[in-house]
Amino acid sequence: MSLWFDIARIAAGINVLLLAVLVGIWGRNYLEFRSKHTLGLGMFACFLLAENILSLYIYMLDPTLSAWFASDVPAIAWRAMMALHVLETIGLSFLVWITWD
Repeated sequence: MSLWFDIARIAAGINVLLLAVLVGIWGRNYLEFRSKHTLGLGMFACFLLAENILSLYIYMLDPTLSAWFASDVPAIAWRAMMALHVLETIGLSFLVWITWD
């Protein structure tokens, strides 16, 4: 397995954790305030959470795709996918920080 593959998987896993925190906070806020804004943020986080869970499933559990991603995907594609996951992790970390505050 390549370094890019490992970094992308780790970043996707961190994204799942960060999004779970955001869903919890925004869900609690929606139940308290009934604001469409918090509902929209919660729905956004749920869809992004589903995307990251699917990514982890493809990278780690699916018997066909995980083997293909681990061995046959060119390094340039992995660098791009890793960059997207890492940038998402940075953005979500900042969002968790300002939401938690």
